[in-house]
Amino acid sequence: MFAYIIRRLIGAVVMLLLVSMVTFGIFFWLPKIAGQTTDQIAASYVGKAPTAEAIQDTKERLGLDKPVVVQYGNYVKAIVVGKDYKAGPVTDHCPAPCLGYSFRSSQPVLETLVDRAPATLSLALGAALVWLVGGIATGVLSALRRGSVWDRAAMIIALSGVSLPIYFTGLVSLALFSYTLKIFPGGGSYTPFTSNPVSWFQALVLPWVTLAFLYAAMYARLTRAGMLETMNEDYIRTARAKGLSEKTVVTKHALRASLTPILTIFGLDLGLLLGGAVLTENTFGIPGLGQLAISSIRGGDLPMVLGVTLLTATSIIVINLIVDMLYAIVDPRVRLG
Repeated sequence: MFAYIIRRLIGAVVMLLLVSMVTFGIFFWLPKIAGQTTDQIAASYVGKAPTAEAIQDTKERLGLDKPVVVQYGNYVKAIVVGKDYKAGPVTDHCPAPCLGYSFRSSQPVLETLVDRAPATLSLALGAALVWLVGGIATGVLSALRRGSVWDRAAMIIALSGVSLPIYFTGLVSLALFSYTLKIFPGGGSYTPFTSNPVSWFQALVLPWVTLAFLYAAMYARLTRAGMLETMNEDYIRTARAKGLSEKTVVTKHALRASLTPILTIFGLDLGLLLGGAVLTENTFGIPGLGQLAISSIRGGDLPMVLGVTLLTATSIIVINLIVDMLYAIVDPRVRLG
């Protein structure tokens, strides 16, 4: 297991390097392919009526006057050992892991990510809990009552959840529960947990349910299919023949074996959401990583985009490593294999 984890960690470092290289190349090469010069790129960060001196200073400050390979090498080096940034007569040291400073706000990227992460973390973990419980429970009941009214109704609702886009269900839920019935606060009312836990919870109930509706639908269908396949296995018939109760057969044998594909997609889904649920955050006005990524892309803020991208990639890699180790706990067949 230790050797496996080491191999995965080495692969994770290589993957993060590839992700950062691709992102770096997109932001530096695509504008030049489109015909922009380095001066034009630097001028976009200066403001209105930029002077030649201001453009030159911006090029030097942002490192745009250096070759792309050198810029990328300096970026990776800063992550490992930190970097000194000169702003006029003042030198500011950015300790490792240094993700640089925003081209737009001049704020440290890592500090901004840490500031935005709690909102995204609250949204992702709360929604994940709702969709796991709701989706798996619905899928199990549908499999046990195959062909019943419950089964047909649950699968119709699941199909609707998969088909409807998140911005549509989000706007409908806001219009109905926030602005018409006034049960929950409207969009843009997010409050940090440390400031007011009650307001934090009230502002996130609708985003949790809306986001979970999409994912729970997929998990319900996967759980149902897995349960129907597992319930016909020989070891299930053996468990029943041994006199085990139906509850034990379903929960300890059939359900555990059906959770392996659920764990796989859960790792991917949660990892992506931890990098920012873009549509949900924009719909409900949650100041998380998704909103930060959109504004940074629109503003051409390379360090901020790189920071969000690396955080998303790291989340996916770490969670998938945890999921791989959980396989042996959930499904005994993995240990025997």
